[in-house]
Amino acid sequence: MNRIVAALPGLALAAAIAAVATLVGAFVPLVGSAVPAIVIGVAVRLAARPGASFGAGISFAGRRVLQGAVVILGLQLSIGEAARVGLESLPVMLGTLAICLVAAWLLGRWLGVVGDLRTLIGVGTGICGASAISAVAPIIGAASADIAYAVSTIFLFNIAAVIVFPLVGHLLGMSQHAFGLFAGTAVNDTSSVVAAATTYGQDAANYAVVVKLVRTLMIIPVSVGLAAWVDRARLRTSAPPTGPSSPTLASSGVAPAPPRRLTWLGVLRLVPWFLVGFAVAALVNSTGVIPTMWHPGIVAVSQFLIATALAAIGLSTDIGALRRAGVKPLLLGGVLWLVVSLSSLGLQWATTGL
Repeated sequence: MNRIVAALPGLALAAAIAAVATLVGAFVPLVGSAVPAIVIGVAVRLAARPGASFGAGISFAGRRVLQGAVVILGLQLSIGEAARVGLESLPVMLGTLAICLVAAWLLGRWLGVVGDLRTLIGVGTGICGASAISAVAPIIGAASADIAYAVSTIFLFNIAAVIVFPLVGHLLGMSQHAFGLFAGTAVNDTSSVVAAATTYGQDAANYAVVVKLVRTLMIIPVSVGLAAWVDRARLRTSAPPTGPSSPTLASSGVAPAPPRRLTWLGVLRLVPWFLVGFAVAALVNSTGVIPTMWHPGIVAVSQFLIATALAAIGLSTDIGALRRAGVKPLLLGGVLWLVVSLSSLGLQWATTGL
């Protein structure tokens, strides 16, 4: 009960911003409610930084409310449709992931962003932003400074994707499904995928969410592969490996945490709960117990929850952390963002003709 009471101020603030953003989206449908929610949230953060009493609610809205909205989106899909979309997206999804990881290794070395920081930016861009970074960081024993730099870098290009991607989609005349595949494979964080796709259209959002959730599962093989690499490095040396130290890490003075072994239970924990919830919701909808006439209401609820979550993400944006990240990590993140975006479009054109 105390946690609920503590979360109310921040949750109410995020919901109020979402209400304003929803009105903006009603008057300017092309903009939608997602982008205004983020912009207003960042503006409020810069104008009057919310106090500590808002922190718990803002954190809850930015994470749990968004995950709940994704589960609700599953109530509009059938489990067969979700499986079909996931299978259709695999060539583009796996291709962009492989290209991103290779590019992160090569470009990171060229730019001088080495070691854990390069790995974190690569998996964050290639899979699902902060979630992938959080999953991989304890496995490789990344320092907290590198984690903060990577998350800040990824977040900047999440915001850019929300604004730029719908414009690119309209410029190329992409269909709802084509844009959903584009957003689901080329935008890294779940919130930004939902925001960009919702701005483009509800069909695009439904498609993109399925693609993104399947893509999120790539955390598992990548984490297992990194764990094997760490174990192999541990066998080659007498001391636990810390990985090549990056210039950023060296200058931070923060020692990396010891690498953590990945158990089978740890592998299961890498599967996000909201992915399971989404699948269950789609399965429930497949039984026909949810009347079709309820779907518009479900869409409206999910869109408002998404706007609430994005408002909270805007309210929690650490502008100072973005400045402290430095030029090279930002440059690496920006180049990888372009590489993934272009490879997604190229692979989709090669496999489906857009």
